[in-house]
Amino acid sequence: MKKNNKIRHFSHLIMAICCLSFLSSCEIQESFEYTKSNPEDISELTAWEFIQNHDSLAMYEEAIRLTGLESFYQEDSSRTFIAPNNSAFENYLSDNGYASLEEIPRPILRNSIKYSIVNGKVSFNDPDLFEANNPIAYETGNGQVMYLSHDSNFRGLINEGTSNQWTITTSNLEVENGAVHVTSSIVYFSALQVDTGVPDYVAEKDTIYPLHDAFVNGGNLSGNNYGSDQLLKVKNVTGEGPYDRKAYLMFDLSEFDKEGVITDLKLELAVRFTHGKGLDFYVHSVSDTLWNEMGLTWDNAPAAGPEPIASIVTSKMSTFEFDLTDYYLDLEGLGKASFMLDQTAGGDETDEFASKENTTLPAPMLIATLASGESNLVFETNSGFTVNEGDVFALDNSILEISGAPVADIIYTVEEVPTNGWLLTGATILEEGASFTQNDIDVMNILYINNGGGSDNFVLSARDRAGSRVEPFDVSITIN
Repeated sequence: MKKNNKIRHFSHLIMAICCLSFLSSCEIQESFEYTKSNPEDISELTAWEFIQNHDSLAMYEEAIRLTGLESFYQEDSSRTFIAPNNSAFENYLSDNGYASLEEIPRPILRNSIKYSIVNGKVSFNDPDLFEANNPIAYETGNGQVMYLSHDSNFRGLINEGTSNQWTITTSNLEVENGAVHVTSSIVYFSALQVDTGVPDYVAEKDTIYPLHDAFVNGGNLSGNNYGSDQLLKVKNVTGEGPYDRKAYLMFDLSEFDKEGVITDLKLELAVRFTHGKGLDFYVHSVSDTLWNEMGLTWDNAPAAGPEPIASIVTSKMSTFEFDLTDYYLDLEGLGKASFMLDQTAGGDETDEFASKENTTLPAPMLIATLASGESNLVFETNSGFTVNEGDVFALDNSILEISGAPVADIIYTVEEVPTNGWLLTGATILEEGASFTQNDIDVMNILYINNGGGSDNFVLSARDRAGSRVEPFDVSITIN
């Protein structure tokens, strides 16, 4: 165990001050463990020495070393350091499927560490922060902002009033070159929730039901037909055995008869039973639309496309809903559409849904959201940007902006990801098919992180909720 006698003495001093004055109230919680007392004040330590002197921050120390950012914690410049403890890193590794810090791509880890560094010293005793629940924006080392505030009990808060908020475990640890606040989470940028404008269109719904629906059963039941059954059954055990079942549905999209442009499409299934094991459940497209429910068997069932067009993770719920919008937008013409339902291979989960013959539960349905289609999206700018090799860049509306609808209703879809880096929102890497809004760009919630490679680009498309679309376009990136 590392020795940190200085810290115990300072913790006693802080708690004494808390008792003397409401203004200087602060939070020292038991979850941040201190070692034996020592008469020296930790204000004589740099942030780097403070981190090195405590085992609870050992993984934070390792992350700083891996990213080569030690100098930020040693320099005389006054900064604020949001220090994730070991449990924060352990949870992050588990949530993202990493076995160790070394497996995290260095640029992504470096960005996370730089976001935890606030430019300037921030103490929750500062007069500017006296008012409770009043987030103030501070610039961070990666170019984004962090909102700092405290609640009525003077517990420090990070990004209060956003979709992701964290409570500081231990606050106001003053070191020689700033202040340290300890957290039990890896924190990242999250924008304040603001009014982004009321949509100027009226959306309508239109619903259609299957022409045909049936399930098929493998093994010795592969020749049986279940077209008149009141249930659609799905189960994947071995892929072709007597307990394996898949469901098929066919719709005629021309039955959508309300006026307008379809902007969203979802498939809804009424659940009769599910084990809800948290497994992937898939919808595949089927090109063959000549089958009918009274002739369909496992033996003659048409092949489905190899990649799912939609999926969910099963849980105990009354309906399964699948977003088929991207599938629909790629279609040419409104004819018949056929789908196959399947599960994670070998998942061995029983899922049963109402068929159109069911007398107690709703039939499967395709639900379309329609808008007028009278909006007009216009490019204001698409200038591209320049970033240093291995560095991070936060997009804003001086780089990319489309107008013509409320910013929250202009939706970008990632058509092609960068070759030499990553796009991120928060702590999430954006993959092909992921989406974000113009508002995300306006508040600098979209990051590009270079992996050390040369010139780069990514491809986006855009649409709004009123039916207007922008075809795929490049965003160019120059690497210095």
